[in-house]
Amino acid sequence: MVEETERIVISLPATAEYVDIVRLNLYGIASKMGFSYEEIEDMKVAVSEACNNTVLYAYKQDAGKMEITFEILTDALSITVKDEGESFKPWRQAGGVTLHEKELSEAPIGGLGFYLMQALMDDVRVETQSGKGTRVTMVRRLQRSEEKV
Repeated sequence: MVEETERIVISLPATAEYVDIVRLNLYGIASKMGFSYEEIEDMKVAVSEACNNTVLYAYKQDAGKMEITFEILTDALSITVKDEGESFKPWRQAGGVTLHEKELSEAPIGGLGFYLMQALMDDVRVETQSGKGTRVTMVRRLQRSEEKV
């Protein structure tokens, strides 16, 4: 059976002033899907971190765009933040270095938001292509509680 997906795509300038628009769209979509207030707040923090990475690192001083895609699935919300700016290595995937055994002064500058995204979302994937940008895809599954009879 093929799962139907509703897709909402917005393209915005990659500047800090537009991150609130992404958060407002996320709130509207997630609340209609039935996510709790706390779940939505977690997702807003995660999407803000993804957008901030685009704003701070992708385009340096040049103007650029960020494209945000919300995919409404049957039991989850997928959010993708994509840019076409300068790619970077945000973290090491599974089996990589963690921050547990490091002092705060040893933590890398930038990229810490990816750890936060991973903690707040059910799944986070980062795809980078040299010279072609970065795509951060985050998924949050909808936890439905059984209704009281």
